Amino acid sequence: MKNRTLIIAEAGVNHNGDLDLAKKLIDVAAEADVDIVKFQTFNANRLVTRTAEKAAYQTQTTDSQESQHEMLRRLELSADMHKVLIDHCALRNVGFFSTGFDIESVDLLLSLGQDHFKIPSGEITNLPYLRHIGQLGKNVILSTGMATLGDIEAAIDVLEQAGTARSQVTVLHCTTEYPTPMNEVNLRAMQSIHAAFGVAVGYSDHTQGIEVAIAAVAMGASVIEKHFTLDRSLPGPDHQASLEPEELKAMVAAIRNIEIALGDGIKRLTPSEARNKPVARKSLVASQAIKAGEVFSAQNITTKRPGTGVSPMRWDEVLGNVAPRDFVADELIEL
Repeated sequence: MKNRTLIIAEAGVNHNGDLDLAKKLIDVAAEADVDIVKFQTFNANRLVTRTAEKAAYQTQTTDSQESQHEMLRRLELSADMHKVLIDHCALRNVGFFSTGFDIESVDLLLSLGQDHFKIPSGEITNLPYLRHIGQLGKNVILSTGMATLGDIEAAIDVLEQAGTARSQVTVLHCTTEYPTPMNEVNLRAMQSIHAAFGVAVGYSDHTQGIEVAIAAVAMGASVIEKHFTLDRSLPGPDHQASLEPEELKAMVAAIRNIEIALGDGIKRLTPSEARNKPVARKSLVASQAIKAGEVFSAQNITTKRPGTGVSPMRWDEVLGNVAPRDFVADELIEL
């Protein structure tokens, strides 16, 4: 059976800077039975210039007159807020995780006990940042939105040279658009990444709905990351491209079913099929009355259910043989 998929529920900045809302997101993630709920750790002053523009989707979902810096300032989580969220995750028996968007934020998470790290798509070309994470020697999830295979190769090389083994790296295929149009998903790129670099792969999903994440698991994703919210109508940059609570539950349930359904790849008769096989398959039967000593021919035998007698695959072998006894129409042939 396929190994269990790591399901990361991406709360991201959907807490809107409100600690109570963040705790409610953890509750929703726990109730959906995800493995990890993930936040974002950053300091706006270190992350963006004061004149940096917002992405188009951010302009559509937040105050268009507000700068990216101003927007992010409202969405920061303090060190004390992190501690509260870590404790609440422990209370709800769900893993806490956060993406650090700068070196200082990574160090904060390290000091709080985080033992694996997520490199967001925007930092895949940030050499000092990559080198700093690589020096930690921890398990790394590398997201690849906006990246080419060359970008991915360069990032993995930096991580390896800094001290993180390739076997510690999981690469997530991703399309950086919120929501991602279906014709830009290119899910087969996930398999191309695996073939190119021999790494574990997964998928960070920004599409609307749950079907693409489920398909990714069927195609070999070992990690699924998906944004979620309490309510898509809430103000903020990522709510509209996020799942609501019942959708998150449905996605998790579907992924767990897919894991079971994938099986081990060996084609065999299943226990259920063994019960149905005699009913569904056919045997050689008399198509009319046959006297003892009469020769079996295409005119006096045929194939019908049930499959408890001589297999029709022995048709050629049976033709020309002599009937050992009398048979009535529809009676299973015996040799």
